Amino acid sequence: MATLRGCVNPRLKQRIKSGTSVPVCVPRRSRMSANNSLILALNCGSSSLKFGAYRAGECLFEGEAEEIKDYNLAFTQALDKLSAQGLKDFWRIGHRVVHGGPSLRNHFILTDDTFAKLQAAVDFAPLHLPASLAVIAAVSQKMPDHPQVICLDTAFHRSMPDVAKTYALPAAVRQLGVERFGFHGLSLESILHQLDPVPANLVIAHLGNGSSITAIKNGQSIDTSMGLTPTGGVIMGTRTGDLDPGLMIFLSRHGFANPDELEVLVDRKSGLLGVSGISNDVRHIPPDDLSLRMFAYQVSKTIASMAAALGGLDLLVFTGGIGEHATAVRSAIGDKLKWIDSFEIRVLPAKEDLQIARIALQIQA
Repeated sequence: MATLRGCVNPRLKQRIKSGTSVPVCVPRRSRMSANNSLILALNCGSSSLKFGAYRAGECLFEGEAEEIKDYNLAFTQALDKLSAQGLKDFWRIGHRVVHGGPSLRNHFILTDDTFAKLQAAVDFAPLHLPASLAVIAAVSQKMPDHPQVICLDTAFHRSMPDVAKTYALPAAVRQLGVERFGFHGLSLESILHQLDPVPANLVIAHLGNGSSITAIKNGQSIDTSMGLTPTGGVIMGTRTGDLDPGLMIFLSRHGFANPDELEVLVDRKSGLLGVSGISNDVRHIPPDDLSLRMFAYQVSKTIASMAAALGGLDLLVFTGGIGEHATAVRSAIGDKLKWIDSFEIRVLPAKEDLQIARIALQIQA
């Protein structure tokens, strides 16, 4: 078992190397009282698990497990660390889940039926959903009487109009659930909570290892750069962003006929890493490298297109790891937008875990 480090609020890091299968089960109805409003927020990555305890909008403790091979063990160790801080009487557990597929469009309390629908949606986010399902199963095993609240990144974009979300494909294909879903919804919701008032014409650029740009009209998403999956949009850390569909046909005829190989190519070996040949981390790439110039170019072009969709731009918010901390990249993007009539630029933190806690506390059973 890994050695754990951490304290109240500073991020805890643990490394987990063992691996065993995780049983699948779903929670029973809780017998706990709503007056006990201690919320456990879980934010699962493809090999990591962030966890935090919240009460009344305040983070009491947060931590992170990395390089996970066994999510059941990771969750058990997280519970042990929280318990050592006196944090164990949780009312609800909230999960960030990237994609709910075509049949799940709102945040919800987990049931047998919705768990099955999440399992059926794996093809829409194969990098993210298997890990999320493993964590949900681990919670079901360890805390079967606690309601689990599923907070969908796609839920924020359910307001997008048909012209923005529809692909130019035949109806038979679209009926498979093929449309633009949009992502980073919890980040976007957390930004709106930080704005008072929310401007009529708002663009939020969530820039990190995964990046998306969203047009928000009067508090509602009307367009966004990511599409059916989190692979679409602008160039990202290891993801291609948008490609000519004909390129995929070309690749399928030239050594990439296997869908799994294509998935690895476009999701794990491309983007900043693929172009630079150095890293997916902007901190490790020379500032004049083609990959960073492409990033600034594509992001600024997409922001401009979102301003066009809005019919104007009042406020541009940068968030995410790159958006918040990469000043030079942010400046390069801003320089390309000077031609747009006056608008405000702000940098705000993405508070996804706090937003998970808010949703878990407020959602009605």
